[in-house]
Amino acid sequence: MPEGSLVPRQMHTGAGTQPSGRDGNDPRAGSGEMDAQRALSERPVISIRARISLAFLLCFVLICGITITGMVFISSLNGRQQFLEEVENFVSEVQNARRFEKNFFLYGTDLYDGLNQIHAAERYLRRDAAEMQALMGKAKFESLQADLAQYEAALTKLVGLSRSGELNTGTVRQEIEGQLRRHGADILAEAQAMIDRERLAVNTLMHTSMLVATGALILVLIIMVYIASFLTRQIVRPLGRFMAYADRIAAGDYSPIYPQRKYRDEYTNLAMAMNRMLEELKRHQEQLLQSRKMAAIGTLTSGIAHELNNPLNNIGLTTESLIDNFDDYADEQKLKMLDQIYQQVERASGSVRNLLDFTRTEKVPFTVVSIREMVESTLRLVQNELNLSNVGLKVDIQNNLPEIRGNPRNLQQVFLNLFLNSIQAMPTGGTLGVQARVDSDRFIRVSVSDTGVGIPAEVLDKVFDPFFTTKEPGQGTGLGLSVSYSIVEKHHGRITVESAVNKGTTFSIFLPYGEKVESINADITESYRG
Repeated sequence: MPEGSLVPRQMHTGAGTQPSGRDGNDPRAGSGEMDAQRALSERPVISIRARISLAFLLCFVLICGITITGMVFISSLNGRQQFLEEVENFVSEVQNARRFEKNFFLYGTDLYDGLNQIHAAERYLRRDAAEMQALMGKAKFESLQADLAQYEAALTKLVGLSRSGELNTGTVRQEIEGQLRRHGADILAEAQAMIDRERLAVNTLMHTSMLVATGALILVLIIMVYIASFLTRQIVRPLGRFMAYADRIAAGDYSPIYPQRKYRDEYTNLAMAMNRMLEELKRHQEQLLQSRKMAAIGTLTSGIAHELNNPLNNIGLTTESLIDNFDDYADEQKLKMLDQIYQQVERASGSVRNLLDFTRTEKVPFTVVSIREMVESTLRLVQNELNLSNVGLKVDIQNNLPEIRGNPRNLQQVFLNLFLNSIQAMPTGGTLGVQARVDSDRFIRVSVSDTGVGIPAEVLDKVFDPFFTTKEPGQGTGLGLSVSYSIVEKHHGRITVESAVNKGTTFSIFLPYGEKVESINADITESYRG
């Protein structure tokens, strides 16, 4: 959505104006509001609530996935820790059995406790057979079983020989002792290797879990950044657009809002409500324009009455004289008197025509307008006010001034408001100056100056605000300059003011012409589309 204006607002507290897109060259003029509402309402509905709910649902699914993964890792780690404890218990039982074995050979102690330790080790081996076989491999597990069985058999044989007294034979003793040492060492070596592998697996699992947790944290961060960006796109950015809409509406541009997306959401309803508001604002502004016209007519009533009264008096006197002395006048004199009556009728008719032209309310499209003719016709409306207020007139209009495109009725109201304000600013008389020149940047500048009381500097930036007036209560509505400002903006121009207390005031109107108008019309067609 383009922001700003080709012709920025000056001397006002509001924001810059924007192209209105409502003149006769806008293809959307007239039915633009209907087209905008239809375009907004005919799109598929995807609400912001649904999109936000979907985003948080996906976030919830992600968190659930991370949680379940963490639970799986913890469960697996817990199982391996328990299995590791079982293997360590197995090793502990074997080591205790070997300690009893050594004590027997050194001190001749009983081997019964050692045999119980081996039976306990066998129970651990049978209970964790599947896990051990998966960790060690089938061949090594069977070798461990065989070594444990042979160690138990040798230990059982040693207990039997010890009780029968046949162990004293050196050869038998050495043979059994060798078997026990060999199989015991093999059992402990294979069990220790199994413990080392399991600890490595536990460490690997813990490292993997740390990597997974770090990856999950990074993923969550990325998802949160995306969600924040998503919410910004879905909520904050449209708010920025609607703030721009509000700015251009405040600047007097009431062109409708068109869709920018392919689907509907809550902002669509807001845009449709704003379009309805814009339509109402335009209707009320037209009523305001008409009421201001009627207020200006009230100001002109005395002057118009005087201007009509003079020709009517002349007509009455001439007609009465003609009736009373009809036979005494020569034909040439009679024709001269009739011609005077005709001129007075034309004078009165001209005043009535000017007044009717000003009070017409029908919509008029932008047409080619001559600034010279516009200024001169408006000056004729206030001529009697100038005479009654003892105000002199100084007009300086450049020859061959380019024509512009505009609404003659509205432009006449702008000039009339400025002329009347200038006359009223000179209660003791003065000079009203009107100057029209080609200004830089393809604009025509029309300046309306007076030698009146001026405007204080502290309120100069408020003169275009609605209902602001420096006149006495009851002598003005404070709408004239505000309405004039709005009209000039609709013509893609600008209006400025310069003033000094007791020295006078100058209002300058800048209106585009020629290539500037073509450029503006092209911009209007493309502006405010989604």
